[in-house]
Amino acid sequence: MNKQRVLTKLAECGVVAVVRADSKEEAAQISEACVKGGIMGIEVTFTIDNAEVVIKELALQYKNNAEVVIGAGTVLDAVTARIAILAGAQFIVSPSFDKETAKLCNLYQIPYMPGCMTITEMKNALEYGADIIKLFPGNAFGPEFVKSIKAPLPQVNIMPTGGVSLENIDQWIKNGCVAVGVGGNLVASAKTGDYEKIREYASQYIQKVQEAREGLR
Repeated sequence: MNKQRVLTKLAECGVVAVVRADSKEEAAQISEACVKGGIMGIEVTFTIDNAEVVIKELALQYKNNAEVVIGAGTVLDAVTARIAILAGAQFIVSPSFDKETAKLCNLYQIPYMPGCMTITEMKNALEYGADIIKLFPGNAFGPEFVKSIKAPLPQVNIMPTGGVSLENIDQWIKNGCVAVGVGGNLVASAKTGDYEKIREYASQYIQKVQEAREGLR
C-alpha cells in the first residue's frame, strides 16, 4: 500500500486506535476488537514489550484486508522507526518531532505523524515532510484550538491525541481535524478482559465521526 493510499484510508476512517497494553497478546486482542468495531487505523505503541512482533503479526493477519492500516506509535527515533517499518508498519507516530525520523520516513515513503504543540513546531515538521500533525496532548488545548492553528496554517492536517472522547469527538472533527487518535478512553476495558466493550466503543467513535462529517456537508 503506497503512502497516499495509507493517508487516504486513515482520513476516511477518521479514528486511529492508540494501542497500549501490558503484553503482546493483549495488544493483539485490543487491535482485533477495534477493527471489528470499524476502526481501521491501528497504532501499536512502542511502550509495549516486543511491539515490533505485534506489528508484524497484525500486518500478516490483515495483509489481505486493504481497509486495515497498521502503524507504530511512541516512536522516538529513526532506529525505532526503521524497526517498525521492517516489521510492516505502514505509518509512524511520535509524541514529538524528530528530524532523522522524518527523513527516514520520507526515504521509505511512510507517512510520518509527529506530536507538536505550537505553530513553530508544526511549521518545522511540515518543512520536513510531516503528513499529519499529531496535536499532543490534545487535552491541553481543546477543539477550539484547531481553528487558531488553521488560520495561519490552513494546509495542515491535524490529528489530536489525548483527551478525545465520545463526548467531544464531534467538536474535533467539526473544527477541522482530519482524524483523531483515541487511546485510554477506548481501550481501558482491556484491563478487565472486556474486549466486546472495546468493539462497542470503537463502533460508537466511528458513528460519531460520520455524524459530525454529515453535519459539515
